[in-house]
Amino acid sequence: MGSITTLFLAGDVMTGRGIDQALPHPSDPALDEAYVRDARDYVELAVRANGPIDSPVSFSYIWGDVLAKLDDFAPDARIVNLETSVTRSPDFWPGKGIHYRMSPSNIGCLTAARIDCCALANNHVLDFGYAGLAETLDTLRSARLRCTGAGANGEEAAAPAIVDLGARGRVLVFACGTTSSGIPAAWAAGRAQAGVALLPDLSASTAGRLAASILRSKRAGDIVVLSIHWGPNWGYSIDPQQRSFAHSVIDSGAVDVVHGHSSHHAKGIEVYRGRPILYGCGDFINDYEGISGYERYRGDLVAMYLMGIGAGEGALAWLQIVPHRLRRFSLTRASHVDAEWLRRKIEQATPGLDGRLELAADDSITWRVVR
Repeated sequence: MGSITTLFLAGDVMTGRGIDQALPHPSDPALDEAYVRDARDYVELAVRANGPIDSPVSFSYIWGDVLAKLDDFAPDARIVNLETSVTRSPDFWPGKGIHYRMSPSNIGCLTAARIDCCALANNHVLDFGYAGLAETLDTLRSARLRCTGAGANGEEAAAPAIVDLGARGRVLVFACGTTSSGIPAAWAAGRAQAGVALLPDLSASTAGRLAASILRSKRAGDIVVLSIHWGPNWGYSIDPQQRSFAHSVIDSGAVDVVHGHSSHHAKGIEVYRGRPILYGCGDFINDYEGISGYERYRGDLVAMYLMGIGAGEGALAWLQIVPHRLRRFSLTRASHVDAEWLRRKIEQATPGLDGRLELAADDSITWRVVR
């Protein structure tokens, strides 16, 4: 197979609101929500649920045990969906019930994990208007964090983030989203309009146009990750349109990994023609502790996805899912019981795994080909 390119993928990283308030340099805590008017209330909810949080926490605190795993694994590229604006803008997007904002002075919480790429085509990156988006982009770039999926115009939003691995090729990350995830149609980037890379639908023609655009950037030896924000927050069913779309962009030869997110919990995965499709990676970091209503989905159990991709051919060599528990705004390794629960849920929700999910001795979940 030749050399292997290794990736770390995670779903939604939401470092705004309560998380931002717990970090060293919180922004204005005022919120424009129906029931919560002060972001510090989300810190208090977490404290009531799981115990004290010694604010301010360090930038590395929110990653908890994940950092040691990343140090051991040393992936070639670290990719997350950054589901918050990074701005001091006071301009709440009108008519939107939830707004996520992190102070630019807290950008260290992303560099602490040495994130390589932030996907931005989601339903919170413009929560504080166009000025908030511009400051988000400037802040990320100043911190040398690559981003994709949003920009000053459509061309910039559609451009890939590039992780150059030298003689071993490149990892290209393209990000896009759909209105089914809650992205307002008005946020679509255009020829002279800032915004996000918003897909009009998941039709075959849209898949074809996207694939053609990706192929214009892809070189021999490149690994392409398509990071896509789609679907509702809750539920394990896989939309047939999502599956057809993912198959189409893989069939075209454009995409090697489909990195889906928007669901607040991990969903099913598929290995199609040797390419992994993560339909919903689930939330990875958020401030939802103490909020009730969806306990059956175990949103406190989160998954870090580690994988090896054969450089030059793009096929999945191996996949490891490492369960963690989000508690007191920090990630700790999940217990054996919780890891088995997550393994079973992902396996039950998987439409075509082309293999088996097994619990390893260290309580990580591994994919194994069954011949």
